[in-house]
Amino acid sequence: MTDDRHGTHRHLRLDPRLMDPRRLARRTVAGGRQWRRGGRWHTLGEDGALPEQRRCTADVVVDCAVYAGGDRVASLAPREALEEAGKHDGGFAWIGLHEPDAEHIAEIAEVFGLHPLAVEDAVTAHQRPKLERYGDTLFMVVKTIVFVEHEKLTATSEVVDTGELMIFLGADFVVVVRHGSAPGLTRVRRALESRPEMLAHGPAAVLHAIVDQVVDDYLDVADEVELDVDELESDVFSAAHGDDAERIYQLKRELIEFKRAVHPMARPLQRLSEEPDRLIGAEIARYLRDVADHLTHVRERLMGYGELVDGLLAANLSQLAVQQNVDMRRISAAAAILAVPTMIAGFYGMNFDHMPELRWTFGYPLMLGVTATLSYLCFRAFRRYGWL
Repeated sequence: MTDDRHGTHRHLRLDPRLMDPRRLARRTVAGGRQWRRGGRWHTLGEDGALPEQRRCTADVVVDCAVYAGGDRVASLAPREALEEAGKHDGGFAWIGLHEPDAEHIAEIAEVFGLHPLAVEDAVTAHQRPKLERYGDTLFMVVKTIVFVEHEKLTATSEVVDTGELMIFLGADFVVVVRHGSAPGLTRVRRALESRPEMLAHGPAAVLHAIVDQVVDDYLDVADEVELDVDELESDVFSAAHGDDAERIYQLKRELIEFKRAVHPMARPLQRLSEEPDRLIGAEIARYLRDVADHLTHVRERLMGYGELVDGLLAANLSQLAVQQNVDMRRISAAAAILAVPTMIAGFYGMNFDHMPELRWTFGYPLMLGVTATLSYLCFRAFRRYGWL
């Protein structure tokens, strides 16, 4: 370092403590203590903790790309992506969002011109599957189902978990909002990008690919649920069956949650596949009819599972009632057998001076023999009638 006053060079020794990265990440300003994280300075709270970090719009955007002629031509920010899509014949922007809040979705809504009511639904989530039109934009809500792995079905086992996908479909864009346990759409995007002839149909092809994947997941989960139903059926009718009512009821609840996701989706798919819409087109409508057929298959399977589980619950309750009757008969038979020695002992427990065979030498063994004989005869009779 140069000393201006003397024109000479001298070396400065820095305090090693100042080079501690932890100290370099802290500082004190007029507003209080600050902490450096992510390349930015953040003011600490009164308790010395970092304030909750707000996500920027880029944090909720999973992917944003522009497609034209079935090919991916650019990856841009939402506003630039929409502008780029307009430069290509048949081009469109596909943007995926993960659990955005009102502030983030407002920025996207401004760019793509989304209706406020649909935007509100996309933020709050917890919507039923539905299809609505807002001007030149279609808004579709789809429920996703994920199978929860478990070794054995118990009274507290979680079988299925639900998530939500909100799809905004326009002439030159498709915006997908994902909530909850809904699986990511990376595999859908890659699969569609590998089929440029399908992707060339525009945003409607993206809608079909997403819905088709969701319904295929329904089929996979239905296969897993069927294994639980079969296992429960074997347990209920096994020789060493127990009280399976709680397990049956838990599976019934999970099936109801599954049905709530699947059944309301039939009407939106029917509208998309049968009612003419310029955003969908005749070709994609034919593909959507195939998806609707798969959904019908899932609904029929769920109805069958529901009826079978109802039958298992009724059978289990009937088995419990029969077992209780058997137990009551055994208890009654045992009480009747014990009534014989109790009656004889009651007679000879009385304090009378003159009683038959009271002073007889063989009176006691005789009474024991009579008691044992009568008890054995009662036992044989109850065994013959199936009470024991």
